[in-house]
Amino acid sequence: MARFVVARLLTSVVLFLTVTLFVFIVFFVMPQPSIRTLGRGGNASEDDIHNSFRLHGTLAQQYAQFTWGIVRHGSRGHSYQNRREVTKMIRNAAPVTLSLLLGGLVFWLLLALPIGILSALRPRSLLDRAGMVFVLIGVSAHPAWLGLVLGWFLGYRLHLFPFTGYCEMFRPQTICGGPTQWVYHLLLPWFVFALLFAAIYARMIRASVLETLDEEYVRTARAKGAGEFKVLRTHVLRNAMLPVVTMIGMDIGTALGGVIFIESVFGLPGLGGMLRGAIPSKDLPVILGVVTFTTFGILLLNLVIDLAYGFIDPRVRQAQEGRVRLRTHVGSRSTPVGEPAPTAS
Repeated sequence: MARFVVARLLTSVVLFLTVTLFVFIVFFVMPQPSIRTLGRGGNASEDDIHNSFRLHGTLAQQYAQFTWGIVRHGSRGHSYQNRREVTKMIRNAAPVTLSLLLGGLVFWLLLALPIGILSALRPRSLLDRAGMVFVLIGVSAHPAWLGLVLGWFLGYRLHLFPFTGYCEMFRPQTICGGPTQWVYHLLLPWFVFALLFAAIYARMIRASVLETLDEEYVRTARAKGAGEFKVLRTHVLRNAMLPVVTMIGMDIGTALGGVIFIESVFGLPGLGGMLRGAIPSKDLPVILGVVTFTTFGILLLNLVIDLAYGFIDPRVRQAQEGRVRLRTHVGSRSTPVGEPAPTAS
């Protein structure tokens, strides 16, 4: 297990260096005709921008200073608009975006799992057809439109949830604070965020469960007298969840894009608000800070997903550690997780 974790950590480090190199080249190396309009009233020069990030020397030295500043000091320069340190701005905004992202992830799984599993266990039923309608709405709706509609109906008309605003969970600065108010003000954004992805994942879980139910090892477990719940929990769900875990890691970046729209609709002071304010004014340090921070966040979340995948499917970490050898046979396939061992006739 230790080798598997170390291998994933090294892969994440290589990806982080690759991404920071790409960002450094785009922002500091490639020629940009509008470089003088990137802040300070349109009079910023290339030297001003490099001095803002304390980059000096050759390109290799500048890249090393840029990367070391992010890793060691978290330094991302100062905003051209208010001269505030970008790192402190991100430190204040990141918990809002992270709360929305992780809470929405929990909500969309809580919606998608029961809908997908029940639809697979009762195919072509009324629930299954209603799930298809749910999928079409979730796939077709834009997050801003869906947020405005649900916010107007549930927040403005029915007064079930606050329409805008954010409350601190720890150390609140105003009377609006604490875990209860924090959850209450995020319930509607979480629900909107969950609808966008729960629809897709419900159909994915349905298809995966249906495919797994037809496998031979499931029929073998039933023939041995295993109960339906045990078969579903031990043999079906463990294998059916593998593609779901993989897709969560791939959808993290897409989810962050949706978070920006949802923050705009509900007036949440997250990273999306920082980016919306920095792009029109061409505030390069803020733009660069949000890009590097979200990139690091995506890499970190993908690392967690990879480790979770290794715990769910032991074959992954066994292959990484070299404890098993894969043998290819014509017409054969790998043994699924939880498959009953063959018995002697």
